[in-house]
Parts: sequence; structure tokens; C-alpha cells
Amino acid sequence: MNQRKAGIFFFILLLIGAWVPFAWAKEASLTDIALAEDGESLLVSFRVTDCFTEEMNRAIESGINATFTYFVGLYEKKNMRLDRRLTSIKLNRSIKYDNLKKIYELRFAGQSDKTLTMKDFEEAKDAMTEVKRLKVTPLTNLKEGSRYQLRLMAELDKIRLPLYLHYVFFFLSLWDFATPWYKVDFSY
Repeated sequence: MNQRKAGIFFFILLLIGAWVPFAWAKEASLTDIALAEDGESLLVSFRVTDCFTEEMNRAIESGINATFTYFVGLYEKKNMRLDRRLTSIKLNRSIKYDNLKKIYELRFAGQSDKTLTMKDFEEAKDAMTEVKRLKVTPLTNLKEGSRYQLRLMAELDKIRLPLYLHYVFFFLSLWDFATPWYKVDFSY
């Protein structure tokens, strides 16, 4: 009976030891949010920080595909009524390491579909987490003197492994993240 209690105690300590680093981990967030105009459109730029963990880096370098999804919405603020949605944008960015070629393949889907290849992991991570000058809406959709709210959020899509491998690699769910919604109020 004492061996069983010792085994259970050891198992509980193992679980606590595995979860403590995640409790102290930084949460992903959006930073450097900036609005701009190019004469024709309203543009937004932002960056996701604290989203790559050591476990995630190892998983990507072992060839597992990771996809970030960015959500951007523009709303016209209305007094005493529901805000009116002007635009809703969804961007996907995927990264996958090719062990044979020793390159990182990045796929951008959304407003501009393109594929990039990079050899440096840090550069690839920067490209995954930075959105520059995203066209939100034409300026003709904005009314002078009106109030607006831009809402932004980022999340890492859950990893889908083939067959029943998700039972074997259950720890991969520990690096899923989603930032809270960020809201930027402005007048035009």
C-alpha cells in the first residue's frame, strides 16, 4: 500500500512540475498597434509578442506546421445602438520547417496570398508575428466627424495531428494561445 501511495505522490509531483512553467509563462499580446492612411485607405500595423515558447520552437523545428490567425474588425460607434460593422478581415500565416532543404516555408493567406522561404528562424518568427500596413477599409467608407473602433486579435490554430497521434503528443495543446481582443477608438 505504501508503494502505491508513493507512486501516486510521485505522479502528482510530476504533474505539478510539468505545469509550473506554464503558469509563469508570459501571455501573448498585441503591441505596436498603429493606424495610418495612404491617401486611399485606412491602414493598421501591429505585432504579436511572447507567442513562441521553447516547446513551440522545438515542434516547428521538427516539422510540425503552425498557423497564426489574425482577426481585424472595424466598427462605427453608434450612440444607444449596436455598433455597425464596416469590415471584417481574417489573415492566416503558417510556418513549416523543411528538414531536407533546411528552410522555413511561410504561407500568408488573406488579403495578399504569398509564400516566402527563409533560412533564419528568428527572421521567420518576425515575419509570422508582424503585420505591416494592412488595408482595413477605403477612406470613402469613413464619415467625417464619426467615431470608430478597430478590434484586433491573434490566435495560434490548434495543431491537428494525423490519426490518434494527438493522444501521444498531448503536450502540443499546451502551446495554443489566443490574445485578448484589443480595441482602438478613434474619430475621423
